[in-house]
Amino acid sequence: MKKIKIAGLSADPPEGMTKESVEDQTKKYVDRIGELHGILQAEKKKSVLIVLQGMDGSGKDGAVDRVFKECHPSSLNVTSFKKPTEEEFAHDFLWRVHKVAPARGAIQIFVRSHYEDVLIQRVHKWITEDRVDARFDAINAFEKLLETDNHTLILKFFLHISYDQQELELKERMDDPEKYWKHNSSDWKEREHWDEYMRCYEEVLNRSDIPWTVVPVNKRWYRDYVVAKTVAEAMEKLDLAYPALKED
Repeated sequence: MKKIKIAGLSADPPEGMTKESVEDQTKKYVDRIGELHGILQAEKKKSVLIVLQGMDGSGKDGAVDRVFKECHPSSLNVTSFKKPTEEEFAHDFLWRVHKVAPARGAIQIFVRSHYEDVLIQRVHKWITEDRVDARFDAINAFEKLLETDNHTLILKFFLHISYDQQELELKERMDDPEKYWKHNSSDWKEREHWDEYMRCYEEVLNRSDIPWTVVPVNKRWYRDYVVAKTVAEAMEKLDLAYPALKED
């Protein structure tokens, strides 16, 4: 398989593509995800795990809001992985992840994920390269377990934002009163490590057994289109069906 090079990836939509050209199709995909989620919930034979990874300002929360808005909240779960608590630090790095893996019939969304443990910890040299290698092996084994043991469809998205666009997004959080709550000064500190993050993200993309979808996110409408299309088409292949009527 050809190695992915982030430096060669555009964070913009393909030339000639416009918001108007995909708006209707995006809505159809979003609506279809809601319909398929209803069947998934009723059938209770399979589950879906959505992993959203990307630098600060790449629009992870926005993707959740826009793409999964037609899903029923009773079996749509979103977990945002932040700095581990003391209890979480006392366990293996997958402990906090495994307990929120999706139940059959549910869609589980990870806003950041188990990959943080081979990203931020690696960028800041908080773990050795030997532990990084061991963690990649554990992550691949964990995802394989979910696939084979619990019939989980795993879809992983790298939300690819450009360096210049990230600056605009972070500045907007300081200038727009409706986005003040998103501002975190540590985001600017992490930005100083951009090149090292790209190196580590590149390894994440290339060392994962389950492939990633790289989503250009400089234009949010294109992010929504790609994520919605990918999720809808993958769920169609699950061959979901409402259960038959049970006779007394």
